Amino acid sequence: MLILGSRYLERPVMSLQTGARLGVTERALIDPTNLTVAAYEVVGPLLTEHPTYLRVAEIREIASLGMIVDSNDDLIGLDDVIRIKQLHEIDFQLLSMPVIDENKRKLGKVSDYTLESESYVIEQLHVKRGVIRGITETSLLIHRAQVVRVTDNEIIVKSTAKRIEAEPVMIAKRHDYVNPFRQSTPQTESASDAS
Repeated sequence: MLILGSRYLERPVMSLQTGARLGVTERALIDPTNLTVAAYEVVGPLLTEHPTYLRVAEIREIASLGMIVDSNDDLIGLDDVIRIKQLHEIDFQLLSMPVIDENKRKLGKVSDYTLESESYVIEQLHVKRGVIRGITETSLLIHRAQVVRVTDNEIIVKSTAKRIEAEPVMIAKRHDYVNPFRQSTPQTESASDAS
């Protein structure tokens, strides 16, 4: 099922073992190489490590109460998993990242994303247009297949505009055409021509 990424932020993290609230998700830790959510940063007064992460593999269920995990042992510190530490150090922030097309045309900034609830793969980017374009045009939905490259500063997507190939310009030759119906001297019809 496709879910807005913002729906998973500020969600309680509940322990199935104790029934207690362990904390609240603060932000998603996104892997820019494959646009997947690897973990969620969790904050709360009962947490002993800062930052604390909840890997998506440890989420048992997402219910109306929040994200349900087996116990507080499912929460990890920064040094517990190497890949989580690497992603934390990259500090990739998908929200508010500029989106441009292959022709360097600015499309807007990422305002949200849609992810697959089972695999946590980001399927679509919601791109909010700039102030002027936002008045006349709606926001964009960009599918992950349209993403060409993700850099530290921007997301580059396929261009929808057709490239116009420059054709060689033909130089017209000037010809002096004579209009047979507009001759300078009128010709009279002879009697032999009429018969």
